[in-house]
Amino acid sequence: MLKGLFRNIGAVLRGRAIIDDELLEELEAALIQADVSATLAAEMVQRLQEQAASENITESQQLPELLRTQVQEMLVPYEAPLNGGATSPTTFVVLGVNGVGKTTAIAKIAHWYQQAGNKVMVVAADTFRAAAIEQLEIWAQRVGCDIVRQQSGSDPAAVAYDALKAAQARGHNLVIVDTAGRLHTKRNLMEELAKIGRVIKGELGRPADERLLVIDATTGQNAINQARQFHAALGVTGLIVCKLDGTAKGGIVLSITYELGLPIKLVGVGEGLGDLRLFSAEQFASQMFQ
Repeated sequence: MLKGLFRNIGAVLRGRAIIDDELLEELEAALIQADVSATLAAEMVQRLQEQAASENITESQQLPELLRTQVQEMLVPYEAPLNGGATSPTTFVVLGVNGVGKTTAIAKIAHWYQQAGNKVMVVAADTFRAAAIEQLEIWAQRVGCDIVRQQSGSDPAAVAYDALKAAQARGHNLVIVDTAGRLHTKRNLMEELAKIGRVIKGELGRPADERLLVIDATTGQNAINQARQFHAALGVTGLIVCKLDGTAKGGIVLSITYELGLPIKLVGVGEGLGDLRLFSAEQFASQMFQ
């Protein structure tokens, strides 16, 4: 469950009777501590103050509901379903730096689609880390889906090409391509990822249906910087926010939509295969203070 995402904000409001400048300053600081960017935190508190004044609200106990409503309204435009391909196979490219939970997220997506009756293939195109190939293979076995892999050091774009050919021949509905988070060579990571994108577009006649960037909710501003770089290079279509269950922050969700305008497609709320959910602005907002 997404519980206590803004626990420190709730602590500021508890035990305070009236809305005054001191309370609003503490609330802004608490938002920043929860990984809301400073600019956005100031805007949110200003909006809260204006709304309280217009509705003659003077008691602080009414602020949580105002804030919950504000957060929900801010995030509703960034809810979006996962795209499907006009022709089979639907193809997702999953991006992200090492350590954010990318491979686990791929396994969860594969499990989700297979449970719905789809035939899924995962693709080990992070060929620069032998451990990444092995990890994806273990997850594929657990999920019970097919995997295409080659030797460590193989050309990632060639692996993606072979996988698409195999998926078309074998009737797979969904292909999920794992990618490198960094390279052990002097080659540029973004160039390698763009090459995979070109191969997919050449084979399908369209770009990958989703270019999903996995970010770790606990990493704050680093997650925004990562998203900015990947988006500039590849045109990210949506975000997967992992580890929301393990943080009392969660403001990164607000900051990243505010700064980059990218939709949140999925959120990870646990370690189990079923712990990946479509993002819900209402659910996110309602569980802020629990």
